[in-house]
Amino acid sequence: MKWSHLFGQVWCSDITYLPMRRGFLYLVAIMDWHTRKVLAWRISNTLEADFCVEALNEAIHKFGPPEIMNTDQGSQFTSFAWTDRLRRTGVRISMDGKGRFLDNIFIERLLRTLKYECVYLHAWETGSEAKAGIRKWMTFYNHQRPHSALGGRPPAVVYWMRKDETQPDQQVQRVA
Repeated sequence: MKWSHLFGQVWCSDITYLPMRRGFLYLVAIMDWHTRKVLAWRISNTLEADFCVEALNEAIHKFGPPEIMNTDQGSQFTSFAWTDRLRRTGVRISMDGKGRFLDNIFIERLLRTLKYECVYLHAWETGSEAKAGIRKWMTFYNHQRPHSALGGRPPAVVYWMRKDETQPDQQVQRVA
């Protein structure tokens, strides 16, 4: 199977904490598994499922639903709001086994890299500062940061290249 046929079929998502000068926030990210493009993300000061569902809704709205969504078994991803949204969209739900972080290694690596290249270098005072810093890094990650697994190209370049290969006769609205 050509790699381009795998594009957009599997997404993954995870949550991490963001240390602040005083306290911490939570970040959820949704990524296309094969191109490593971050499709959506949100920051919250609670671990309620709402911010995860908001990110999922944004990703589905901008890019259409995947065939499969892979996550860990965290309460946000087993919540009715999350699983119902996926089921209503026809997405198959895949969850890692307990303690099997390697099942979702791409999103785990993204979050680790984000922390070392951005978060740990700042002591943000406010959520607005954190959001601006994360936005800047995510834009860099998607559009400029080279990936060896992608032939040295950034995720967004590969994503849109694959999109064009799989849907050559359709006009594509590039929104992210």
